[in-house]
Amino acid sequence: MKRAELVAYLDDLLNIHAIADFGPQGLQIEGREEVTKLAVGVDAAHATIDGALAAGADMLIVHHGVFWGPTKRLTGAFGFKVRRFFEADLNLYAAHLALDAHPELGNNAELCRLLGLTPVSGYFDYKGLDVGVIAAPPQPISFQTLVQRFRDALQPPLRVEAHGSEMVHKVAVCSGDGARSMEEAQALGCDALVTGELDYTMAHAAEELGMNVIYGGHYATETLGVQALARHLSEQFGLPWAFVDAPVPL
Repeated sequence: MKRAELVAYLDDLLNIHAIADFGPQGLQIEGREEVTKLAVGVDAAHATIDGALAAGADMLIVHHGVFWGPTKRLTGAFGFKVRRFFEADLNLYAAHLALDAHPELGNNAELCRLLGLTPVSGYFDYKGLDVGVIAAPPQPISFQTLVQRFRDALQPPLRVEAHGSEMVHKVAVCSGDGARSMEEAQALGCDALVTGELDYTMAHAAEELGMNVIYGGHYATETLGVQALARHLSEQFGLPWAFVDAPVPL
């Protein structure tokens, strides 16, 4: 498949150019023109690049790309990383908030599916985009049941805060760094928050707000979207793919 065709499809599917983010998203590094195999991962880290090359991939699709915040010089460790892509003729495509929020393939959508929740609305706005979802089970469940579903679906949570009601009617789901959405989630009537990592500024918030929180790990909660996207591309275009697992314990 031609790179340009695949990139155009991804850009449209993810609405990549309409979503404000912390750095330029989409095709970040241009490699070979023909794409016959994909690798997907969470971060554009050396371990992920190694895995993509070992798998024989022509394009690496990640959640966290190489561009983040202010422009950086192509020197030192950063320059070395970027050169690896050019030397290997490996394409790099990044989808951050666009993949968090995608209603079908996103990290939050996949978390809801695995936890048996139905998304009902968005919340936690970032420049016009709701990066989290409010979801509900078909019928109220216990918070401990929600915790067990998370353990069964992913890795054991790094931290569980049980300060809210025993039964859960409404859940806020925000992969990655969503602890700061806790106050908004409570104001919207949520009994629990499922997110990735604990922000220290929110260390006491769950107890003070009377909220149940599952901190499932930034990395773990963001392994889902890239794999859902890869499955979709495989179904659409017959492209084989590999997931490169390079865990970060946060």
